Amino acid sequence: MWIVRLALRRPYTTAVFCLLILLMGLLSTSRMLVDIFPSIDIPVVSVVWGYQGLTPEEMERRVVFLSERAYSTTVGGVERIESQSIQGVGLLKIYFQPGTDIGAAIAQISAVNGAILRIMPPGMTPPSVIQFNASNVPVVQLTAQSDTLPEQQLVDHAINFIRVRLFTIPGLSTPAPFGGKFRQVTVDIDPAKLAARGLSPADVVTALSSENVITPAGIAKMGGREVAVLTNSNLAAIDQFNRIPIKVVGGAPVLLGDVARAYDGFSDQTNIVRVNGHRATYLAILKKSDASTLAVVDAAKEALPAIQAAAPKGMELKFDFDQSHFVRGAIKGVIGEALISSLLVSLMILFFLGSWRSMAVVCTSIPLAILCGLIGLKLMGQTLNIMTLGGLSLAIGMLVDDATVEVENIHRNAAMGKSLTVAILDGASQIATPAIVATLAICIVFFPVVLLFGPSKYLFTPLAMAVVFSMLASYVLSRTLVPTLSRILMGQQLKHDHDDPSTEAGFATRFNHWREDKLGRFQEAYGRALDKVLHHRKPVMWGSVIFFGLTGGLLFTIGQDFFPVVDVGLMKLHVRAPAGTRLEETERIIARVEREIRRVIPEKDLSSLNANIGVPISYNMAFIPSDNVSSQDGDLFVSLKADHEPTRRYMRELRETLPRKFPGVGFYFQPADIVSQVLNFGVPAPIDIQIEGSNLPNNYITARALKDGLRAIPGVVDVRIKQVFDAPAVRVDVDRERAARAGLTQRDVANGLLVNLSGNGQLAPSFFLSPVNGVNYSVNVKAPDRMMGSTAALMATPFGMPGGGALLQPDLARQAAPTAQAPSQPLSNFATLSRTTSPIEISHYTVQRVV
Repeated sequence: MWIVRLALRRPYTTAVFCLLILLMGLLSTSRMLVDIFPSIDIPVVSVVWGYQGLTPEEMERRVVFLSERAYSTTVGGVERIESQSIQGVGLLKIYFQPGTDIGAAIAQISAVNGAILRIMPPGMTPPSVIQFNASNVPVVQLTAQSDTLPEQQLVDHAINFIRVRLFTIPGLSTPAPFGGKFRQVTVDIDPAKLAARGLSPADVVTALSSENVITPAGIAKMGGREVAVLTNSNLAAIDQFNRIPIKVVGGAPVLLGDVARAYDGFSDQTNIVRVNGHRATYLAILKKSDASTLAVVDAAKEALPAIQAAAPKGMELKFDFDQSHFVRGAIKGVIGEALISSLLVSLMILFFLGSWRSMAVVCTSIPLAILCGLIGLKLMGQTLNIMTLGGLSLAIGMLVDDATVEVENIHRNAAMGKSLTVAILDGASQIATPAIVATLAICIVFFPVVLLFGPSKYLFTPLAMAVVFSMLASYVLSRTLVPTLSRILMGQQLKHDHDDPSTEAGFATRFNHWREDKLGRFQEAYGRALDKVLHHRKPVMWGSVIFFGLTGGLLFTIGQDFFPVVDVGLMKLHVRAPAGTRLEETERIIARVEREIRRVIPEKDLSSLNANIGVPISYNMAFIPSDNVSSQDGDLFVSLKADHEPTRRYMRELRETLPRKFPGVGFYFQPADIVSQVLNFGVPAPIDIQIEGSNLPNNYITARALKDGLRAIPGVVDVRIKQVFDAPAVRVDVDRERAARAGLTQRDVANGLLVNLSGNGQLAPSFFLSPVNGVNYSVNVKAPDRMMGSTAALMATPFGMPGGGALLQPDLARQAAPTAQAPSQPLSNFATLSRTTSPIEISHYTVQRVV
């Protein structure tokens, strides 16, 4: 009661206190981040190893296993490790115990990577270590396309210039571009010309490493000055590569241009992006876990005009798959529902209390309690999202209790003839204990959220905070603001009601007469119904039992889910062609699938249709999980217009139509909207079943049997096995004795094949600094794909002698080279070739024991 007396004695202090709440609440609201969900901050780190050409089995055994063993014994707080090995890429996800210092964990992982690098395959570079968060999902795509510019120019500008502009936006991150062709200096070797001159691909790489070097000459002191000495060690123009001498054969130097062709080209394309049927590239814009989706997207859109102005002529930039529309709509929807509920509460109070002054008292207390809840959320580091706003909307109905009960009790005491001050004090005193008990009882309901863990903890804790903070604030305001406002606003009304009720204004009088008439009728009807119920107890009891029995049975039919299904008009369809399908052939299949989708979805509903075919660069896979593990895979992104038919109906029709139209091609849908992606925590399906075992073929047999069983369950769709185990492959078996007679070692053969098929980037990287834009481009030596399109061409790969590690130590190899040039020998002279199959992707996980 002391706080009520204090509020009545110090009304201006109460007013200042409420104004302070209003000011701090508005400031907190304006400075809080706005997003769809709270940040799901589960400590996970992704480690991406890359080694071009390494098979999934070799990547698993020689890179991933070594990393797992090192992390499990050196890095602290590890809960489990999941890994994925595909062609040339090893991706590990390290899950940590809650509360682990993620910064220290990343430092430990980086230190271990440096230690184990020495036992990795030769030429292996340190991996990318990236902190992973479920909230780091693509919120919009910046698409670049052109009718006049080549793909490599689109990608070159996107990765070297557009990304630099976007990185300045707070809270934004973006990996490398998807699709397109990455620019490089390409050296296409001709195996036949090499063989004719007794050379091998290794000789070309050795010459390139020796002639295109980045070595400063230093500074010479000439007289009274220091003069920088410059050399032409690093080539300044691409055409100069063709004049690099390789060896002297028969007294005449053999130049690189005699056996190869160097030009401004692009690396082997492994990823194609199609935007509405045309080749393009796009940057996936992600927002960081502590950033606002709306702020990131709005800032990116503001920067687009400047980026477009600086882009090459003919490049068109636009945003696709903007998730901020859904986030903005969801937030507005929750706010709108809260305002409607506030209006209904106000009308209900006006109807039952019959006084606009009483309604003003209650409706002033509710917004201040909501603002107190927002202040508490801001201090706890929470954001404005559908969970916190939902909690505040939920609290509005409960906030009415404290203020309404007190105002009604003041009316009751005043009607007994008490003075207004006494009525306020007695009214507050009589309900003090029930009010605090009711408030704490509501708050205690939300206490169990502290026992939650995982994503549920991060989702529902902010909701509980919003309710608890608002309820506690509502009780305090009912002890301070409500008595003060009641004394100010209700004094004159209570006096008129007590002396002469007829003196009220005409509208108020008519409203009160109408209200009393309706309330009287309602009370009479309720009394008659209650009388009948009390006189027929058994039928009522049995009817209640039957009702609860029938409704209780709905629990077994209505189904259960973690979160309601949201129709945002987005679909993500994964297409998997037969194993081993080339990228170009997969693109043709995707083009036919696009036409079928356009037939199923009418133009009035279809907004855009994009495709991401093949495997992006390894760095991107740490940011955006994907089932694209080879050139046979593709993702189709379908965006519908605002007033579209139900998305599930189109998905159901496509599930029935596509497999029938494209036999042998697999189809399944994946999460496309931001809600599903966040709640799945990076997993491409709500249910992810992992099979562990030391025998991989047996694991595959078990998975196939499990898949068949799951498909028989009603309601289960899109059951698939992500791994592919029957991709076509060829095995080259080298006869080491015959190779030794030719002066070759197994390393010479492996290195030669690697250069011929993949390039020299792993063993002897070389770079060219463009004088035009100042960008460093890699120089890649390999045979063109058209020259290695058969097993006969592969077996004709020339190998010169001697080898002995020429790629790794070019200087020593050059010193050991003989003066006489021995003829090169084809691979078929000392090796045989057989056909086999190979897994495209291998996934497994290691569970660490929790102490």
